[in-house]
Amino acid sequence: MKSIQKILKKKKYIKINLKKIATNHLELKAKINGIKGRFILDTGASNSCVGLDLIDHFNLDAQESETKAAGAGATDMETQQSENNQLEIGGWNTKKCHLVLFNLSHVNTALTQHKAKEVHGIIGADVLQKGKAFIDYNKNVLYLKKTKK
Repeated sequence: MKSIQKILKKKKYIKINLKKIATNHLELKAKINGIKGRFILDTGASNSCVGLDLIDHFNLDAQESETKAAGAGATDMETQQSENNQLEIGGWNTKKCHLVLFNLSHVNTALTQHKAKEVHGIIGADVLQKGKAFIDYNKNVLYLKKTKK
């Protein structure tokens, strides 16, 4: 039987290495608008997110949002949003990445309390769906289907 890795490679999936950190989260490197960042992969997050304090860092065009964010023990957080950002993860990319912007200090406080590094944001289910993702938890690998040009 063929390995899943060979099957996915044949189907034009890109292999992205993940790093398991002290909190058991999976971390990955990505670029937003060409700028490198560190992100947590979160299958339970409906949207990909970036810290409000990083709008200038990632050259985001932030817009007001009526949506309130909730997660990781915090609720009713004010948000902004940013449309049509370029997101690159390994060799996979999209030019239409929607990002929710909110205060990630509670996330980063929890990470640093466990001796993990702070993150710039969260890669959520929206990107995983767009990339038709497969996650190999045994090998800490994410596969995203290459986008057609």
